[in-house]
Amino acid sequence: MIQRVYEQAKKSSAISVYVATDDQRIFDCVKSFGGDVVMTQEHHPSGTDRLQETAERLGLGDSDVVVNVQGDEPLIPPEVIDQVAKNMFQSGASSATLAEEIEALDVFLNPNVVKVVCDAEGIASYFSRAPIPWPRDAFSKFPVDSSAQEDSEKVFQELRQNITLLRHIGIYAYRVSLLKKFVQWPMAPLESTECLEQLRILHNGEKMHVEQACLAVPGGIDTQQDLDSIRKYLSQSNSDG
Repeated sequence: MIQRVYEQAKKSSAISVYVATDDQRIFDCVKSFGGDVVMTQEHHPSGTDRLQETAERLGLGDSDVVVNVQGDEPLIPPEVIDQVAKNMFQSGASSATLAEEIEALDVFLNPNVVKVVCDAEGIASYFSRAPIPWPRDAFSKFPVDSSAQEDSEKVFQELRQNITLLRHIGIYAYRVSLLKKFVQWPMAPLESTECLEQLRILHNGEKMHVEQACLAVPGGIDTQQDLDSIRKYLSQSNSDG
C-alpha cells in the first residue's frame, strides 16, 4: 500500500517525494522499492507534527510548501496533489486542503465524515464531525433521528439546493513556516473536543484555503472491508488493462 501511495505521489509535479515514518518495517519496505524515506521520532501526537520534523530534517526553508498525503490512500490522484499545492501558492493562506460535495443524508450525519464550511473567499470557517450547516427550522419539524426518514431526506435535498455541503478530504498543503508555529502551539480546546488537528490552525488565527477536489478521491483504507474493496478494484483494473 505504501508503495502505491508513493508511486501516485511521484506522478505529481512535486520536486521530491518522501515517506515519513517511525516504523522500521515501513522504512525497510520503502528502501526495498527504491523510495526516499525519513525515519522520525515515535512520540508525535499528529501527522502534522511528524511532517514538521521531516521538513526540518530535509532542511526546507520557511517559504517552501509541503503536501501531506496520507499513507493509506493508494488511489490518490496525482492531479489532486498538484491542485492543493497550487492553491497554497495562489491563495495567500498559510495552508490549504480539499473537499468534495456531500450528496447523501447518511454521509451528512456520519460523525466519521468531517464536514467543513467556508467563507466567500474559500477560507475555512470551521471543521466538524457534526452535520454543518444545520438547517434549524427545517430539521426541527422532521428530527433526523425519528422514523420520518422520508421527510428528513426531503429536507436534506432542499438544503442541498441552497448550499453546497462539503466533506473534508484529508490532504493538506502547508508552508514550512506554519509547521514551525504549529508544533509550538498547545492543543486547542476545539481540536481536543472534535479530535481534528486542523482546528488548532484556525484557533490560532491562521487561514486554511479549501476548494472542491478536481477529481474524485477514493476513501482511504481504515478497515479490512476497505482493504478488500481496494484489492478487488485493483484486481479488476489490472484485468481490464
